[in-house]
Amino acid sequence: MMAKETLDIKGMDCAECALTLERGIAAISGVHQAHVDFTLARVALDYDSQEVSRETIVKQVRELGYGVEESAESSGASRHRSLWTVVRQQRQEASAIVSGVLIGLAFGLHLAGASDVVSHVLYAAATLVAGYTSARAAWAALRTARSLDMNVLMTLAAIGALAIGEFEEGAVVTFLFALGNLLEGYTLDRARNAIRALMDLTPLQATRLTDSDEQQVPVEELAVGDYILVRPGERIPMDGQVLEGHSAVNQAPITGESLPVEKVPGDEVFAGTINGSGVLTVEVTRLAADNTLARIIQMVEQAQAQKAPSQRFVDRFARIYTPVVVVGALLVAVVPPLAGMGPFVEWLYRALVLLVIACPCALVISTPVTIVSGIARAARAGVLIKGGAYLERAGALRVIAFDKTGTLTQGQPVVVAGRCANHDAALSPEECAGCRDLLAKAAAVEARSEHPLARAIVEQAQEFGVGQDYAPAEAVEALAGRGVRGRVDGHSVIVGSHAHIHGDSHLELFCDEVDAATAKGQTIVMVEDECCGQQGYVAIADTLRETVPQVITDLRRAGIQRTVMLTGDNEGTAQAVASATGVDEFRAGLLPEQKVEEVERLLAQYGKVAMVGDGINDAPALARATVGIVMGAAGSDAALETADIALMADDLTKLPFTIRLSRRALSIIRQNVAFALLIKVAFLVLAVAGVATLWMAVFADMGASLLVTLNGMRVLGYRGLNDQ
Repeated sequence: MMAKETLDIKGMDCAECALTLERGIAAISGVHQAHVDFTLARVALDYDSQEVSRETIVKQVRELGYGVEESAESSGASRHRSLWTVVRQQRQEASAIVSGVLIGLAFGLHLAGASDVVSHVLYAAATLVAGYTSARAAWAALRTARSLDMNVLMTLAAIGALAIGEFEEGAVVTFLFALGNLLEGYTLDRARNAIRALMDLTPLQATRLTDSDEQQVPVEELAVGDYILVRPGERIPMDGQVLEGHSAVNQAPITGESLPVEKVPGDEVFAGTINGSGVLTVEVTRLAADNTLARIIQMVEQAQAQKAPSQRFVDRFARIYTPVVVVGALLVAVVPPLAGMGPFVEWLYRALVLLVIACPCALVISTPVTIVSGIARAARAGVLIKGGAYLERAGALRVIAFDKTGTLTQGQPVVVAGRCANHDAALSPEECAGCRDLLAKAAAVEARSEHPLARAIVEQAQEFGVGQDYAPAEAVEALAGRGVRGRVDGHSVIVGSHAHIHGDSHLELFCDEVDAATAKGQTIVMVEDECCGQQGYVAIADTLRETVPQVITDLRRAGIQRTVMLTGDNEGTAQAVASATGVDEFRAGLLPEQKVEEVERLLAQYGKVAMVGDGINDAPALARATVGIVMGAAGSDAALETADIALMADDLTKLPFTIRLSRRALSIIRQNVAFALLIKVAFLVLAVAGVATLWMAVFADMGASLLVTLNGMRVLGYRGLNDQ
């Protein structure tokens, strides 16, 4: 039986060691796949539970020199660092400090003229103190995983230095290595905590309302249908629906929205958001494990398990690089002395330097730390990026295609204009009794219809206070090619198409303005009372989102070469929306499969294309694009599953930010890989030439690891400025 499990690993501070752990676990019979995420200190497993037990895998992890957080301990570790981690780090700090003191003491005694034997003993002691942890890990790596990781290479270099009498070098090498691992652990904790901070958003306790009183209970005990009380200033503990109360809720932790959102009875609220000044009674609609925040955390964690293309390249390179350099070091130690090019000790020293350079730590960590930081930064802004591959793809985008309805527009048709024959100005129920009566009759005819245009008329009538002027129409019937007819207060009223307007002498007075409205993409609905001859029309449109023109401008500034609108709407409506938004081109009258064809055309022409939509009607086009982006995904399971990138708020302004963040992350990944490779090549040359020393090689390797880590973490502080 196949089983999936995730283990939290304790004591993993070296990127190359993560690869050793991965190989060691994958070598167990019955383990089908093991992926170690160094940045989150976690291993994802697929294994046959009938062939290998969890205990066997945990034993292998421990034999490789690491610990495993058990479930209760692990849940606490998500909010606070475990005691084991603190004790281990204090032990590392102590060994580094003691080693440093011994080195300083040995150096001081040497300057004071003490015997070299004393300083050599102190240097050797410093080597043992600083190198003990690495030596244990090295033995485990060789015995269990048969891997030449950083601990193995560093231990061999230290032993070799002591063997040829370079006591000072051996001590400095192990001290710098221990110090570098310690500093690297501290910096990586910041990246790890950026993800784990999401878990702190959900309260551990909630106030459950019963028939008689209020109870403080753990959120895990709440069930769907329970009522909870949320006081002013508290975090909302569960997804739910407001039953009583009015308040402004800060949804920034979920959607990234900067302004609080007003909540009234019937509105949805999300776990982790912050209640404002009102008291809310909320009915729980999702269990703690299934709420929106929990799903975001789960998907962010899953995103770390998916290696980006650059990460896969680096891992493949590292697997080849290390053995090649180790073989090169052996040849350097043996061939030149045999060829009479110098003493054996001199070339052995150069070989030891090569062993240190053989570790690809800086290269291995160059990509994942940037990806974790980018995904964490996006999540903080209300953008869910579901993997490093999608972060990199978004950074390389050249074209963005948009669905129209619900993406560039609000997705809800509303009445935008109209007029009755008795009034020269626009539809005005407040000023014109004829307009009031006409709108009321139209609403009565459409009262029981669920058509979007009918709902727009009814809602407009209610807004103007005329929705209840007449009872719903009786004897409603469809008229082929014209619309519907109903009896309202004894009058026969037609509500429908304007197609026959040019052939009807009674309606021809509206022709010019109807034609103008149609040219703007508005839908015209004619209203006529056949009994009294009262006539008029209403114009209905799906209004444009106010932010869209600025979003299109910001996308161009972010480096997007072309924006395209794909819609199933008619040519006139599409033209009007395209002109108002500023998109570069549009395609109208498209069926879902034709949208896929348009995406394929753009892919063939430009290479990297994103599709932005609602994740439902345009799902095939989203799946075909380089990156599928869905907006308004908070609370929508379907949208979260469909998207490669999900904008949690119904807010398109997050799109330029996402593109700029992805471009920044991709740029930093390239910087890190190039820098790590350059350092390796430079020191390979210097080592063979006999210029580089052991401590210089260690300093360069650990320094490069720290620099690429810190450089990658710059993404965490990205503010989304208008740069490319």
